[in-house]
Amino acid sequence: MKSSHQKNLIATPMRRRSFLKGVLTAGTASIFTPRLLFAAEGSTVVSPSGKVNVACCGIGNRGADDINSIYATGLANIVALCDTDMGAPHTQAILKKFPNVPRFQDFRQMFDKMGKDIDAVSVGTPDFSHFPIAMLAMSLGKHVYCEKPMGHSFRQIELMMQAEKKYKVAAQMGNQGHSEANYFQFKAWTEAGIIKNVTKITAYMNSSRRWHDTPKFAFSKLTGYLPEEAIPATLDWDVWQMTAQPHKYNKGYINGDWRSWFDFGNGALGDWGAHIFDTAHEFLQLGLPTEVEAVKLVGWNPFIFPQASTLAFRFPARGTQPPCELTWYDGVNNLPPLPSDLGAAVVDGDIPPPTSGAIDTKKMPPGKVIYGEGLTFKGGSHATTLKIIPDAKAKEMASKLPPVPKSSSNHWANFLKAVKGEEKCRSSFAVAGPLCQAMALGILAQRVNAKLSFDPATKQITNHKVANGLLAGVSPRKDWEQFYKL
Repeated sequence: MKSSHQKNLIATPMRRRSFLKGVLTAGTASIFTPRLLFAAEGSTVVSPSGKVNVACCGIGNRGADDINSIYATGLANIVALCDTDMGAPHTQAILKKFPNVPRFQDFRQMFDKMGKDIDAVSVGTPDFSHFPIAMLAMSLGKHVYCEKPMGHSFRQIELMMQAEKKYKVAAQMGNQGHSEANYFQFKAWTEAGIIKNVTKITAYMNSSRRWHDTPKFAFSKLTGYLPEEAIPATLDWDVWQMTAQPHKYNKGYINGDWRSWFDFGNGALGDWGAHIFDTAHEFLQLGLPTEVEAVKLVGWNPFIFPQASTLAFRFPARGTQPPCELTWYDGVNNLPPLPSDLGAAVVDGDIPPPTSGAIDTKKMPPGKVIYGEGLTFKGGSHATTLKIIPDAKAKEMASKLPPVPKSSSNHWANFLKAVKGEEKCRSSFAVAGPLCQAMALGILAQRVNAKLSFDPATKQITNHKVANGLLAGVSPRKDWEQFYKL
């Protein structure tokens, strides 16, 4: 029997359906106070204290890191906490830090009860569940800080970009290096012509991942989904699944292990691509590729990501910029070919520790090599800056490099200042969306184990019917298709 506290945390199916029906039929603005009507039109209205009232969806693991970072800016009030596994061990630290903040297990109930008190929402939930939370928030005029990658399918990302523009909200994807030295250096060096006419990029992430064979799961030998287990008393499994196809509960799907599965995660590429080649994608204006080839997949499986992948993204010429091939390498032993004069790897000392697996900062830390006209650059991930190689060339170029401005705000402060109308989001959905869509095409190549031809104009895969159908993602569960209509 549920306690009164548990009952207060869970919305009834009827209440959930009635709320969304009201949003869709009456129009989002009609059910809110004048204060929120302004927010839906891009207002910078915040609480009387001058701080942004933030509701937090996903309060454990990476979601907890985002909450702490948002709160540490001094620009936000934390006004609501929402997690489908409220009360589980990984949620305890945030619950203790904010003991008097209202708690919910269903984001729809949170908006139903507290919509008028919320200015912005953080979304630190599994990849596949970003979309419904962010879409409902934006449709209600709420600004959104959403962890990377934005969505779980090409179509979801497209709709999120459209919603950002339609509802005139500040929307930031959580690749935090996009507000640090890496961002400002890449911008300054491309504008000054130091980085120009790039024809080749090698990007790699060769640390151990969850779906690599471990004593916990022999993932590469899987022939189906995991067997059903008892659902923990703290978890609302139905809401956890959101728009995904229904699955029987197993602990191998939650607390980060969701990242291993095509149905829930985006693999190493979706997890790390946005930290490794995000600035190259933006400032080289790569856009969408015309071809993505699964060059090498080790241990291909229809359920989980490969044990190792080599993916080639071929981007067409853009204006005066030449075609560019970006090759991605993941897998512990799938090491990329690198210049003999690379020297020491570039390592970001501030990379958040993984909740499982380990980041190898000695053998082969995550990074990239960028081949431009006359110069070659090496870089790491997140905030790390580029270095010209070899060292002799770097010394020769030192006096010719432009000044690089300092960041005026970290990624979370940048978002909150954007909500207040003081800055613009550096990794807005308009910027991050095409990056995530390019990665989504790579994940489809992994999933179908094929070379895909893509038409950026029609946004269709032209040579593979199954992959083209997967651009839209799986059909949502009953009562969850409404989020595609917001």
